[in-house]
Amino acid sequence: MSTDVLTLADRLWRGEISTTTMHPVDHVGGFVEITDGVGFTPSFANVSAFATGDGLVLVDTGSLPLASVVHADIRRWSAAPLHTAVYSHGHIDHVFGVPVWEEEARERGWKTPEVIAHHALPARFDRYIFTAGYNTIINRRQFGFPDLNWPTTYRYPDRTYHEVLDLSVGDVDFTLRHEKGETDDHTVTWQASSRVLCCGDLFIWASPNAGNPQKVQRYPREWAQALRRMLTLEAEFLLPGHGLPVVGSDRVRQALTDTADLLDSLVDQTLAVMNAGGRLDDAVHSVRPPAELEERPYLRPVYDEPEFIVHTVWRQYGGWWDGNPATLKPARERALAGELAQLAGGAGVLAERAVELLARAIGAADDVAAEQDLRLAGHLAESAWLASPADAAVQRARQQVFAARAERATSTMARGVFNWAANESVREVDGDPGSPHGH
Repeated sequence: MSTDVLTLADRLWRGEISTTTMHPVDHVGGFVEITDGVGFTPSFANVSAFATGDGLVLVDTGSLPLASVVHADIRRWSAAPLHTAVYSHGHIDHVFGVPVWEEEARERGWKTPEVIAHHALPARFDRYIFTAGYNTIINRRQFGFPDLNWPTTYRYPDRTYHEVLDLSVGDVDFTLRHEKGETDDHTVTWQASSRVLCCGDLFIWASPNAGNPQKVQRYPREWAQALRRMLTLEAEFLLPGHGLPVVGSDRVRQALTDTADLLDSLVDQTLAVMNAGGRLDDAVHSVRPPAELEERPYLRPVYDEPEFIVHTVWRQYGGWWDGNPATLKPARERALAGELAQLAGGAGVLAERAVELLARAIGAADDVAAEQDLRLAGHLAESAWLASPADAAVQRARQQVFAARAERATSTMARGVFNWAANESVREVDGDPGSPHGH
């Protein structure tokens, strides 16, 4: 398995296989010893392990469904007790493995492991508890897991720090540094003697998850700055929160530099539109990542998308209003859709036009024109459905349009939303109404 993981990583880097099929947010499984005393488990969220004279140090601990699998993979490498677990950040796919190790410690009479995280992380867990309903809905939508229920019990850290924490376990020294990027509670772990850098989700073999449409604020500029600080460490091994290891100082340098350059470009372009008095619509439809960066095998938009990062930049620096005076104090969506449908001659007319645009997009030779037709079809199909949610023909049109949009989507984010809408429409057709009033 060690050879397989590193071979896969090399082939991905070279573009011989693609992250569209070898998705970074997948469970690969197994274990690879990256260098002496340092192991790596490629999972839905990765776990890095360091052997010390006093026991293991883990950076991240895995997700709840795979915690026992990750534990078993590491146990085939080392029988040492877990001494310390470091949370790279508070997302639930990274922080649910500790109870498995604690149960083992109780059974064997070992000392309970210590958990370390940035001081902002407990507030994230608190927020997750009082927004559990919302997080259940949006993560079902994002990942297509209809039975997902957001957890309300968390293993909080025993110790937190603010900016930098120097940590020694046994005979091994670590430096933990706080960074902002995908979250406000990120920890980067540096082990200097092995030249191993654990970056959490600041690099994930995909376009940075800095624009997730359904989640809280991300920090693209600060993210780029964090990556540039990591460059100064001159790491030989980069162990990310998702995806496979990056091995070799040249590759690590390129991965970090390219990701920072991509983020800086998107921020700079969006701020230029804002500073010139443009609207969010102007930024969304004009800002583009440098083509040579977007084509990198490790920066493809397979999870998040650069377009969504534009929204994040706008929200961070300009607030929630998009610059359109009609949307400052808008009418209800259903009321507006009803007016448009009446002017058009009925919701069915909007739905028919949406299907026509869909057919034109499918037959188009020009990808740009096809994408614009698909976007228009989405608007018309949704307006028709909001105006007449019980109309079976409208429901079918909406299902067709958003199923097609999902099929063409490159990112997990977009595919999840479009599939949700398509499936919602099917439930309506099948006599199991969704909740258009809550749309």
